[in-house]
Amino acid sequence: MTTRAEIVAEARTWLNTPFHHQARVKGVGCDCIGLPIGAYRALELVDPAFDIAGYSRVPDGTSIMAWCQANMVRVDREAMQPGDVVIIRYDRHPQHIGILADYRHGGLSIIHALDRVVETRLMFSPAMHFVAAFQLPGVH
Repeated sequence: MTTRAEIVAEARTWLNTPFHHQARVKGVGCDCIGLPIGAYRALELVDPAFDIAGYSRVPDGTSIMAWCQANMVRVDREAMQPGDVVIIRYDRHPQHIGILADYRHGGLSIIHALDRVVETRLMFSPAMHFVAAFQLPGVH
C-alpha cells in the first residue's frame, strides 16, 4: 500500500520541472494537473488511462472539478492531508490544482506547477481561495 509520505516524496522529485501545458514528463514539462497524474502514475496508483485531455490553458470552471469528482473522493477542508489534491481559484473559476504536502515549519504546503513545479506554504487568502480537496481511493 502506498502511503501519503510516498506520494509527497514522489511529487517533490518533480520540483523544478518546467511548466508545459498538457505535459506529464518529470524533468521535462508538466502543467498543474499533470503533476498529480504523473506522480500517481509513477507510484502505480492509477492505470495509464488516468488522465484528462483537451482542456484549455484558460480555465473553464468545470473541467478540473468534474475530472476530480469522477476519479477521486472529495474530502472536507479540515480533513485534507499530505498526498491529497487541492483545487484553488484565483478569480471566479476553479483553475489550479496541486498536491498537498507537509510544510517544513508546520501546517501544509502545496506542490504545484507555476512557471515550474514549486513547493510553497499553503495559505488561503483573498488572492487564493480554497475550492475542494480530493484523495485517491485506497491511499491512507
